[in-house]
Amino acid sequence: MEWREFTAKTVNEALTNALIEFETTSDKVEYEIIERESSKLLGLLNKPAKIRVRLKMTYEDIAVDFLNKVFDAMNMNVNIEVSYDDVERYMIIELTGDEMGILIGKRGITLDSLQYLISLVVNRNSDNYIKVKLDTENYRERRRETLENLARNLAQKVKRIHKPVYLEPMNPYERRVIHSTLQKDRYVETHSEGEEPYRKVVITMKAGAENGYERRSRYPRGGRSPYGRNNNYRKQHYNNDSYRREEAEESGEENSNSLSE
Repeated sequence: MEWREFTAKTVNEALTNALIEFETTSDKVEYEIIERESSKLLGLLNKPAKIRVRLKMTYEDIAVDFLNKVFDAMNMNVNIEVSYDDVERYMIIELTGDEMGILIGKRGITLDSLQYLISLVVNRNSDNYIKVKLDTENYRERRRETLENLARNLAQKVKRIHKPVYLEPMNPYERRVIHSTLQKDRYVETHSEGEEPYRKVVITMKAGAENGYERRSRYPRGGRSPYGRNNNYRKQHYNNDSYRREEAEESGEENSNSLSE
């Protein structure tokens, strides 16, 4: 917001004139005193007060102002739409325009970097933290769906090979998507390893889940043999102890993966 100068007999009068001009209240503006009023003996040669006033920038204004400067430096024409929920302290910024792929970057790294910078700028003078989401062309949702599919496909691979699978390094949000997608899987679990920015998710078989998954894969109808409960086929392949163990595994409680990093 641009500064405007106001002159009057006193600072208070100059400020009142500014509020009338801006059609607002004192809590919505900020001002600086350029010169205070002064007078000599008997009120002769009075010197008026001079101040400069501007409307306070909202969080939306701060975000838009920062992004406009970035896009001007990049010679890009980008439309910016901002919505802010003051109760939830949550800001959503949507970008539209040509060549949005440049702003997304490889696997969203440019978009994530811009989002991080905007968050710093918006929260610089904020008493309570404001969460910022920056998006364009619905990239965030498309990326989440891609990660969910990746998580399920790699979980199936782990179940086949019974060996851990290491994903590429991801940011905390993307790692949480992987953890959340596989949280209720009966046979695999997830955890994160490494230090930022190279921290990655690892998918492993749950302890003791190998036999249960192999049996379920062999007999897809609820994991039961098509030959019935009391038959020679089961007696040839399972002794009593191993069978009871598999039954316990199949009906046992499910463990949840932690979403914490």
